[in-house]
Amino acid sequence: MLTKLLSLRSAAVFTLIALSFWSGSSLAAEIPDEAFPIPLHMYNDAEAPLLDKLMGRIEADPFNLVALIIFLMAIAHTFMASRLMDMSHKVQHDYIAKRIASGEAGKDNQDVSFLGKLLHFLGEVEAIFGIWVLVLMAAIFSFRGWETVVFYVNTKVIYIEPMFVVVIMTIAATRPILNFAENLLRQAAKIGKETTAAWWFSILTVAPILGSFITEPAAMTIAALLLAKQFYRLKPSNTFKYGTLGLLFVNISVGGTLTNFAAPPVLMVAAPWEWTTGFMFANFGWKAIVGIMIANVLYYFFFKKEFKQLDKFNNDHKQGDIEVTAEDHTDHVPFWVTFVHMLFLLWTVVNAHYPVLFIGGFLFFLGFKEMTPQHQNKLELKTAILVGFFLAGLVNHGGVQGWWIAPVLASLTEVPLMVSATVLTAFNDNAAITYLSTLVPGLTDSLKYAVVAGAVTGGGLTVIANAPNPAGQSILAKFFANRTVSPISLATAAIVPTVIMGLCFMIL
Repeated sequence: MLTKLLSLRSAAVFTLIALSFWSGSSLAAEIPDEAFPIPLHMYNDAEAPLLDKLMGRIEADPFNLVALIIFLMAIAHTFMASRLMDMSHKVQHDYIAKRIASGEAGKDNQDVSFLGKLLHFLGEVEAIFGIWVLVLMAAIFSFRGWETVVFYVNTKVIYIEPMFVVVIMTIAATRPILNFAENLLRQAAKIGKETTAAWWFSILTVAPILGSFITEPAAMTIAALLLAKQFYRLKPSNTFKYGTLGLLFVNISVGGTLTNFAAPPVLMVAAPWEWTTGFMFANFGWKAIVGIMIANVLYYFFFKKEFKQLDKFNNDHKQGDIEVTAEDHTDHVPFWVTFVHMLFLLWTVVNAHYPVLFIGGFLFFLGFKEMTPQHQNKLELKTAILVGFFLAGLVNHGGVQGWWIAPVLASLTEVPLMVSATVLTAFNDNAAITYLSTLVPGLTDSLKYAVVAGAVTGGGLTVIANAPNPAGQSILAKFFANRTVSPISLATAAIVPTVIMGLCFMIL
């Protein structure tokens, strides 16, 4: 199996190398490196049929096809992540068994298989797109030279969102913020007497809506940490685990549409299309709330019997057989400490477009945390940094996919456009979809609505569909087999709430 996998990957790499030396039309050679990737208007193919347009753009610049192949291979890699994790565990197990048989195990610190660790790294979903960025950079170098590589990553690719997500995740995961959020959600859970179902329902309802005010990445972090504490550690069935994860991802994706600054796909269009918070709530926000409530109620009744089993397990075991983690420690935090944390969170949200300001504020936050250690948990930067790495890799790939996404979007009417945006979102970050739609000339108001509605509707289908999803996966992956979320199982679990949200945006 391993040999077959490596052979397939080697063949793919050799194919890419061969493609990188394919020479097509001279358009790519005629423009300066600073125009990389080729601006869409320079193709001069506005009147061409869609298929002719795509084929013409590949002929004009063969790199377009290479970039697409690399992107598709990165997506295929994400679907192989769980299998790679299985292989890494097997390789490590066989390696240890061999060392024990030879009497060498335990004599030094070398009881780690390099191949096992390599496969484990290749199976980390958060690392995949970053890995394939190396292949993408090699392809750009082959076509255009090192200067273009430097220009592209330093000028054309915007890393503000990945940096923002790292900072907002880190602050949102601190004990004062989590305590505040938990107390807020407890008030909603008290309506249902704080049963497992009450906590589940309040987290999946209130947290996504809260995302419209503290941003979706922060809401995802808080919701995932609280679900870990109040739901996942009670050992629900695998179907219930994935059902909840799919529901969380979809709800967070649409829950940020009550305002014009909290959801990444909305941020991309708010300024170019002059969409205000009032506009967002009137056209998207209230519909999102209705969809969230319908999906949550439907899933609640579907898993109603299992909720009773989880309550019994919780009552029988309490803390004994249930994993306790850092986020479970909710010692009292003085109000003034929580207030200062809220100010840092607010500062980060308000200055989300200005990395100098929010990173500077983050440094002050780290200083404040060191001054109040008795009210803090250990700062876990690994998860936030991995998520930032994932998003940075994704924007690198997304920056060279506009040649085909933009004309596909421009060729559709309202309903097909919304459905296509939903499907495309599953294979590309929804913020990239909406950003590319701003480049399409002549979009009517109804088409603008359709593409954004489709983008936020499809934000829960895959981990790469919405920027906050990797944060949720990183926090909750430990509750799934091999600490890996299956892409197929996630998509299956998210289909029902996705259809519900889509119908709400279409009909209401």
